[in-house]
Amino acid sequence: MNIHPTAIISKKAKISEDSVIGPHTIIGDNVSIGKAAKIGANCLIEGYTTIGPDCQIFTGAVIGSAPQDLKYKGEKSFLEIGSGNIIREFCTFNPGTGEGSKTIVGNNNLFMAYSHVAHDCLIGNGCVIANGGTFAGHVTIEDKAVIGGLVAIHQFVKVGKLSIIGGCSKVVQDIPPFSTCDGHPAQVYGLNLIGLRRSGISRDSIKQLDAAFKILFNSGLTVKHALETIEKEISSPTQESAYLINFCKTTERGLSRSSRE
Repeated sequence: MNIHPTAIISKKAKISEDSVIGPHTIIGDNVSIGKAAKIGANCLIEGYTTIGPDCQIFTGAVIGSAPQDLKYKGEKSFLEIGSGNIIREFCTFNPGTGEGSKTIVGNNNLFMAYSHVAHDCLIGNGCVIANGGTFAGHVTIEDKAVIGGLVAIHQFVKVGKLSIIGGCSKVVQDIPPFSTCDGHPAQVYGLNLIGLRRSGISRDSIKQLDAAFKILFNSGLTVKHALETIEKEISSPTQESAYLINFCKTTERGLSRSSRE
């Protein structure tokens, strides 16, 4: 274990033997840090926080501090961070609010400097959150989503997988999977073709998604009628098209609108 002599580590904390902890970092009683994790200088890690193996946390990050929620009255809640995450300078991650609730971060995500993950968020795998990305409470970010710099996402919003949101956008409704979005509020501009191709999605599936997007966002139909039309016209949906349809059917905050409306 490589711990700088100025670091303050609780004797109750569980620290893997091959972890590296930088100068002036403080780690609280109920923290667990996995194998080969690297914690930079001047970090604060507290609360009931679990950090998986191979994570890198850079200078000044505050991980596991009390949620920024007026309802929070000191309940025992948790923050679980998976493996291989890169958490850059001055990021802030909060645990859940209610008794036993959790904020969960998956694996292999990149959080650039000053990103904020609020209470009760659920972050998938392989996401990129650019500098200053800000998530309110109960936000869900699905796998391989890309969030631009200074994007603010409203509470309870769900961001679909393999979507991309342009910098400085204001997100108040759900972002469809596989989409490219931007604006105030964020609007759908089309498919995230680059992300789909990089992920190895087949041409046939991309073609089907393109047809579905045109019905959803360019036809002038309501979401309900657009989904009915898609299901009639696409008799054998690919895995991706079926996922898109289900996402749109189960949205709670409504879908972000088309830029063409």
